Amino acid sequence: MQSNNDSSQIFKARTIGSFFLLAFLAYGFGRHLFDSEVNSENYIGALLIIINSIMVLFIGILFRQTLQKYNALVGNIYLFTRVFESIALASIVLNVMPTVRVSEDYGYFLAMLILGLGSIPMCFTLYKHKISPSWLAIWGITGYGIFSFGFLMELFEREWSMYLLILAALWEITFAIWLITKGGQGAKLGAK
Repeated sequence: MQSNNDSSQIFKARTIGSFFLLAFLAYGFGRHLFDSEVNSENYIGALLIIINSIMVLFIGILFRQTLQKYNALVGNIYLFTRVFESIALASIVLNVMPTVRVSEDYGYFLAMLILGLGSIPMCFTLYKHKISPSWLAIWGITGYGIFSFGFLMELFEREWSMYLLILAALWEITFAIWLITKGGQGAKLGAK
């Protein structure tokens, strides 16, 4: 029975890791196409942004299940973070309709600020309970702290985020690869 649970937790860790990477790609390509002058590309871009939002939501749901085993408050904060990010990024697609205009930048800036702030306690939990390697958790805490500051400055019209998001972006890619290759250290990601 333990083997079934272990393989289920490994599958969940790999799913979360895959969603991290696929969401990155979906939003990157989606935003590029969405900003195109060609209507058909706008619609494809909008669809990719919606797909990104769905994957972001599932990252929050799946990872909350793990985090709650160690700290219920952190699990709920992380879920809220991902729900907020999902909704804020998906709201950008309202700009496809000619009668509705939503500030794309502020929605994105708020989504990223909340993501950064909500991910710091998640990374701290990874560190405290040795869910991931210490270096990876510390990198996440540091990266998301810098990331959050960059997007906070964007709200004050200081264009710093592009320079301060690199560490957190590389962390997300590395963490995703770690989840996929290590399966969350066997079943450690899902078991206490």
